[in-house]
Amino acid sequence: MRATGAESPGAARIAGRTVEREATAPSHVPSVWLLMGHRAGDNTQVHALGEALGWGFEEKRFVYKKYERVLNLPFMATLAGVAQDRSSVLLPPWPDLVITAGRRNEPIARWIKAHSGGRTKLVHVGRPWARLDRWDLVVTTPQYRLPKGPTVLHNEAPLHRVTRERLANAALEWAPRVTQLPRPYVTVLAGGPSGPYPFDPNSGARLARQASELAGKRGGSLLVTTSARTPAATVDALFGGVTVPAMLYRWRRDDAENPFFGFLALADAIIVTGDSVSMMTEACATGQPVYFYDTGEGKTSMREPPAPTSTPLRWWEHVSLAHLQAFIYRQTMKVGPTRLTRDIRIVQQRLVESGRAAWLGEGEPSGNPPPLEDVARAAARVRALFAS
Repeated sequence: MRATGAESPGAARIAGRTVEREATAPSHVPSVWLLMGHRAGDNTQVHALGEALGWGFEEKRFVYKKYERVLNLPFMATLAGVAQDRSSVLLPPWPDLVITAGRRNEPIARWIKAHSGGRTKLVHVGRPWARLDRWDLVVTTPQYRLPKGPTVLHNEAPLHRVTRERLANAALEWAPRVTQLPRPYVTVLAGGPSGPYPFDPNSGARLARQASELAGKRGGSLLVTTSARTPAATVDALFGGVTVPAMLYRWRRDDAENPFFGFLALADAIIVTGDSVSMMTEACATGQPVYFYDTGEGKTSMREPPAPTSTPLRWWEHVSLAHLQAFIYRQTMKVGPTRLTRDIRIVQQRLVESGRAAWLGEGEPSGNPPPLEDVARAAARVRALFAS
C-alpha cells in the first residue's frame, strides 16, 4: 500500500438499519458448519449468513483433487473430489445446519447430511447445480434466474458483511492513516475481467482517469483497492493513471492489513467495477452514493444499449477475442438454457433503477437510497427451518 497525499437483543443490524427478527426461536442453539469454497464472493455470502444468524459457526475448508469435476458430480453425496489429508476433518457430532455455495461443495454437503441420518439441514447460497428439492433452502439472486419454489428465497442482491458496527470499527482503525489526504474521499473498488467483460490495462487507465476527474472536481482524494481478480497489468495502469492525492492498495492474499472495509467506511462516494455483483452490493449497503464503472466499451460494454467507445478502434480490434466473447455471451443469454448461464446485468439494472447506484458519467445516484435487507430476510428464513 502506498499513500500519495442501544438496539434490542433481537435486532439485526444491516448497514445502519435495524431489522427485527422473528419472535420464534429454536429450542436450542443449532450447530452450524460453513463450507468454504475457492471463490471469494461465495465465501463472503456464506460468512454473511453465518454471522447474521448469531448462533456461532465452524468453518470447513477443502483442497480439491485435480480431476474433481469427474469425481465430484453435483448430484452425488461424496467426498471423492476432496483431498481429505489436506482438508478440514469431517467427523461427528454432525451439525444441525450446513451453509454452502459453489458447485464443488454440493456433494460434500449431501455427504454430511447422509452421515447425520438426514438430520442436518442444507442451505445453498447462489445457484445450485443439483435439483432445487435436494436443499432445505436455496438463497438466490436475480442473475441466476431460478424458478420460484417453496424452498427458494429470491433476494434482490447477494448477501454481504457490511454492518454499521463493522464499518464503525474499520473507520476508527483507518481514519488516522489517511489524515494527510484531502476530503471528500472517493473509494474505488476494482474487480477483474468477467466472461465477455474485459478489465485490461486500457480499461484500468480509463478508470483512473474518470475516478481522478470525479475526485478532482470535489477537491478530494481517492482510496483505491484492487482484488484477487485484478490482473497485474491492469493494476499498474490503474495506479499509474491516478492524478489526484490517493492511497493505493494492491491486493495480497491473507493480508491482515487489507483496507477493504476501512475504505468502505471512510467513503463519501464509491466507484465499483460492474463485474463483481458482491462488491456492487457491498458498496450499495453502505448507503453512500455509488457509481458503477463499465469495464467494457462498445461491443464489450455491460450496458444496454452499449456504452460508446471513448477511443477509436483500429480495424483488428473490431474482431478481437473480447468482442467475440461478448457476442457469444449475448447470444447465449438469448437462446441458451438459463440453468447454465448467469446475467449480472439484471442485478446492475435493478440497483440503478432503485436509485442505489448510477453508471459513472451518467448522472447521480439517489440521495436517499432504500436499504438492502437481503441478509435479514435470508437469516429469518433459515431460522424458520428450526422454529419451535
